[in-house]
Amino acid sequence: MALLYKSDPDRGRRWQALFAEHAPDIEFRQWPDIGDPAEIRYLLAWQPPAEIATLLPNLYVLFATSAGIDQFDTSILPEALPVVRMLDPAIEQGMIEYATFATLWLHRHMADYVRQQRQHQWQARMITPAGERRLGILGLGQLGGAIARHLAGYGFQVSGWARTAREIPGVTAYAGVEALDAFLAECDILICVLPLTDATRGVLDRKLFERLPTGASLINMGRGEHLVEADLTAALATGQLCGAVLDVLREEPPAADHPFWQDPRILMTPHVGAMTQPDTAFPVLLENLRRHQRGETMLGCVDRQRGY
Repeated sequence: MALLYKSDPDRGRRWQALFAEHAPDIEFRQWPDIGDPAEIRYLLAWQPPAEIATLLPNLYVLFATSAGIDQFDTSILPEALPVVRMLDPAIEQGMIEYATFATLWLHRHMADYVRQQRQHQWQARMITPAGERRLGILGLGQLGGAIARHLAGYGFQVSGWARTAREIPGVTAYAGVEALDAFLAECDILICVLPLTDATRGVLDRKLFERLPTGASLINMGRGEHLVEADLTAALATGQLCGAVLDVLREEPPAADHPFWQDPRILMTPHVGAMTQPDTAFPVLLENLRRHQRGETMLGCVDRQRGY
């Protein structure tokens, strides 16, 4: 019985060592050295290979190396093939850290101070107390909920929105399309951690920005396709938004002439909000492998219809 790994080769070597030490009964193979494809029962991948059903005829489960699966073209996957997302606790911690950094960057006007330093200016800005800053988490799943709980600990007014009702201590929760306007009206800083689905593609657009308070800011930690980039540029030009932190873009890296490169109100980072770490992800993956072998329900199974 073999597991095929198809992702970053450097981390692949660590995965291989962990399997050799803790699960020697599962042969670890690394793409493209797949050996006899008929022996491969499990695939751990950022993106599965084309014609997966033909290439891996005896595949039991597709495990994603990420918390989301929007990078998959699910239309090419066999309907009966279970797809399981990664539940690495390091992803959650990384997202919490990034959301905290990005929130404080905007809350404490760091972009202005960077600009002033380059211009040899020394000018302090008034500090807005955390208790007077309203944060909104767009998407209150596992990651969004963890971010909301953490940021509430700084004293911010934290609210969150999800398709279905959630209860999080210290967080005002909104649910359903009918509550979206009320939620957005309370967001000085909006943090997007939605999964990417047909319903959420392009959700960060002109109409949404107009429902935020004037001078609000945006943090996008979801996917690049959530954001209509031209609408962000326009919102910054009018002052409807005053700044943004973007860890994801539609095209990564953006083209050399992309306007975001030169906009001092926008901080871009190269999709580094969180990364799967083999040492923390391996116990979760191994538990799911053993669950499958015992005929038990695996953790993190994806609902293909919902996309997460």
